[in-house]
Amino acid sequence: MSLTRKSATLKRPLASRSPAVAVKTMDRRTFLKRSGVTLGAGAFAAQLPFSMIGKAQAEAIPGQGKIEVKRTVCTHCSVGCAVDAVVQNGVWVGQEPVFDSPINLGSHCAKGAAVRDHGITHDSRRLKYPMKLVNGKYQRISWDEALDGITAKMMAIRKESGPDAAYFVGSSKHGNEQAFLLRKFVSLWGTNNCDHQARICHSTTVAGVANTWGYGAMTNSFNDEHNSKALLFLGSNAAEAHPVSMLHTLHAKEHGAKIIVVDPRFTRTAAKADYFYRIRSGTDIPFIYGMLHHIFANGWEDREYIAQRVYGMDKARDEAKKWTPQAVQEVTGMAEEEVRTCAEIMAKNRPSTIIWAMGQTQHTNGNAVVRASCILQLALGNVGVSGGGTNIYRGHDNVQGATDVGPNADSLPAYYGLTPAAWQHWARVWNIDYDWLKGRYASPALMEKSGIPVSRWFDAVIEDNSHIDQPSNVRATFYWGHAPNSQTRGLEMKPAMDKLDLLVVIDPFPSATAAMAAMPKDPDAKYTPNPDREVYLLPAATQFETEGSCTASNRSLQWRERVIEPLFDSRSDQAIMYAFAQKWGFADQLLGRKDGRQNIRLVKVKNYEEPDLEDVLRNEINRGAWTIGYTGQTPERLQAHMRNMHLFDVKTLRAPGGRDAKTGYDLTGDYFGLPWPCYGTPELKHPGTPNLYDTSKHVMDGGGNFRANFGVERDGVSLLAADGSHSKGSDITTGYPQFDSVLLKKLGWWNELTASEKSAAEGKTWATDLSGGIIRVVMKNHGCSPFGNARARAVVWNFPDPIPVHREALYSPRPDLVAKYPTHDDVKVFWRLPTLFKSIQQKNVADKIAEKFPLILTSGRIVEYEGGGDESRSNPWLAELEQEAYVEINPKAAADRGIRNGEYVWMRTPTGARLKFKAQITPKVGADTVFVPYSFGGWWQGVDLLPHYPEGSAPFVRGDAINTGTTYGYDRVTMMQETKTTLCQIERA
Repeated sequence: MSLTRKSATLKRPLASRSPAVAVKTMDRRTFLKRSGVTLGAGAFAAQLPFSMIGKAQAEAIPGQGKIEVKRTVCTHCSVGCAVDAVVQNGVWVGQEPVFDSPINLGSHCAKGAAVRDHGITHDSRRLKYPMKLVNGKYQRISWDEALDGITAKMMAIRKESGPDAAYFVGSSKHGNEQAFLLRKFVSLWGTNNCDHQARICHSTTVAGVANTWGYGAMTNSFNDEHNSKALLFLGSNAAEAHPVSMLHTLHAKEHGAKIIVVDPRFTRTAAKADYFYRIRSGTDIPFIYGMLHHIFANGWEDREYIAQRVYGMDKARDEAKKWTPQAVQEVTGMAEEEVRTCAEIMAKNRPSTIIWAMGQTQHTNGNAVVRASCILQLALGNVGVSGGGTNIYRGHDNVQGATDVGPNADSLPAYYGLTPAAWQHWARVWNIDYDWLKGRYASPALMEKSGIPVSRWFDAVIEDNSHIDQPSNVRATFYWGHAPNSQTRGLEMKPAMDKLDLLVVIDPFPSATAAMAAMPKDPDAKYTPNPDREVYLLPAATQFETEGSCTASNRSLQWRERVIEPLFDSRSDQAIMYAFAQKWGFADQLLGRKDGRQNIRLVKVKNYEEPDLEDVLRNEINRGAWTIGYTGQTPERLQAHMRNMHLFDVKTLRAPGGRDAKTGYDLTGDYFGLPWPCYGTPELKHPGTPNLYDTSKHVMDGGGNFRANFGVERDGVSLLAADGSHSKGSDITTGYPQFDSVLLKKLGWWNELTASEKSAAEGKTWATDLSGGIIRVVMKNHGCSPFGNARARAVVWNFPDPIPVHREALYSPRPDLVAKYPTHDDVKVFWRLPTLFKSIQQKNVADKIAEKFPLILTSGRIVEYEGGGDESRSNPWLAELEQEAYVEINPKAAADRGIRNGEYVWMRTPTGARLKFKAQITPKVGADTVFVPYSFGGWWQGVDLLPHYPEGSAPFVRGDAINTGTTYGYDRVTMMQETKTTLCQIERA
């Protein structure tokens, strides 16, 4: 039956909007005088026309019951592809891509096209009911038994060892509201020992980019690539990792844009490029400086832009001078002509953009790599420009949102940090007594100290307690929607699992965690498992069985409708949190219930209650996340956007007009998904920010400038933007700091607040004023950015390397370069743990590891599977497409080892791991490099773990996980794991 209809041809014009009234400007002299601020002061539809196919319609079919169409979002990568799910009598019977979506344009990749498997019960690999590990086998138990057993264990651990003995691994698959609620939940327990997938995929991006210019996110959007004249893919294989994003890249190419791919592999993205250059893995910084060397030498930099909007570019210029073409070639393997071509294309085809994913981030110097990319774009004047920017592709469907408002070890939601002021702010929002909250922590010092990152949770179990900067080792770990095979050093994770007192897996699928926990200890391993350990598996509902918002890479939010009720005996994540909160004694605090007020209602689902996620967004996220502008995206506005996707322009993402038929909401001027920052209260009706730091637009039109987050001067040099550099229509025509009540009074703007706004704003900043009054006055009345107007920083003085420098990997294939480009010194206490750098690198040189393991090992994503792969490898349609774990080997490397295509091989790594893969002989990799997809699991060093999964829940496709064999190595700022550059040897099986 046909479920779609053709709509009338719809033009998608560009939309523009100007301030309604003229405003009086203020020059630098006047501003300084009035403010008191001085330098010394503190894939498939690319050929479709833009007339879209209409949305699916509900129909009543005689004898079959009503057909409903539920609009949701794909749960795989972060492109944000919309899905229309067809439901008949509560059963999910079909799906279509949303043809009106300005993001996916009616397209799906293989994974998106297969999401309906979540609603199929026949031969499902799902975890169907609570289970407990008993004598090496998983047995079914009731929810009450599970909740009571876990609670008893947790209360005993808390009494004996304190709240920091527990660790909570959250999920980038949680929606915004669930991720936010989990960070609140963990805070109510009394620890900062929580984290999620972003730590090991883009934490270096967030830290590096935010410390350069204010916000650690994608500056532009997939759609804005239509306006690019050159695109450099450095550390991204979008054609496989983010397939539907390539629609927009290829539209740019059709319009004449040049595409460059620099990568250790000839990827599917490279196959679509105009230029492909091979680079040695781990040498991106020398390549970028090589480009800057040519840019500065030829005068291709944007000098006016640098003078007005950038601090410290002279230091970057000095570093670039060191990277002569000869030095770059020695380290990267790239010839001078190749590097110069990249520089010239980016410089002479502006606006140009750089695109990266985990190819830049997953290194021991990942923070420096991404900062070097930022410096390149600043030198070219490409930031804050349509068609330019740093387009950073996130990996999971809500890894951006979970990072923004979820369970981060180093911050409360919205990057407020862990200072007393941050805790007081969120206590007010949560309607919780601050002193009660302090009492939940072992000490004020631990309350304000970053927790242990997910990349190192297992070290917190097995490390000597005298080396850990907290009272106790970790004794209980919750894997709440996270895959262990996504993490490096798998061989060392197994002993940690065996030594725990409690391991809880909360997931729609049992994941590799269940099999690893049940797998017997290696007889040769020198440790004693904990005989009293308890392991529980709790079945979580999928994102199609709940509702809520998720944030795509471009910062746009979309609202998912619940497609079907939770299948089997599963429960939503928010229901599980509430059930534990009841048992653990903080249910009222989780709901924000105090003094006659309750932030979050309870709703009945099946036979249990769960917190209402609309209330979580409306009453807590919208009321508290001012720093990043998660305050304007109410459930009502987001739902109106989802119903009216056809109104939004594909290039600009803006609605030129139109009203929502259901609510009457006027969408005119809104950008699709209200990409954050969407400032102020919902009543301000900020349209969202399509491109960050764009001074060509009014701030009430989505414009802005660099954030004043690092003071007003450094060594006598202003950190604020130069005279004349400001967003369109700003009353202040020079640089200025962030706004607070004091500055508002100095400028004479205080009386523009209402009486109630004055009461709320007194003594507050724009980020802690719960009335939104400061933001309203600053933005609407005066056209200024509440976060100030500053220069971006080429020099990040608070990082170990203020200017990015190249450092060889710990397991470098070039020991001859280690002395010249050494790694960092070891750190005794770093994120509560000792962390090794130079001692490992020097030992590897002394032991001649590069001779014993002569092949560079790198890993990445393939289109068929995602993340740890348990979900996608459990999908029968996807399992058909890629049935065995494999390693890509260059023909020369294979011939030298007597390996033929399709044969099994053994891979050995310096950890002692021995992994079994099918050989895929291909020139895609160089003779010195091998590549393995990281989404396989279910084998352990060549042995199938099928007997150790709960019966009927093992993925259809199983294989060795590459991260069982990956080596030690972490970023010096964020504790990002190193996955892209290590060493191995391969031999015939």
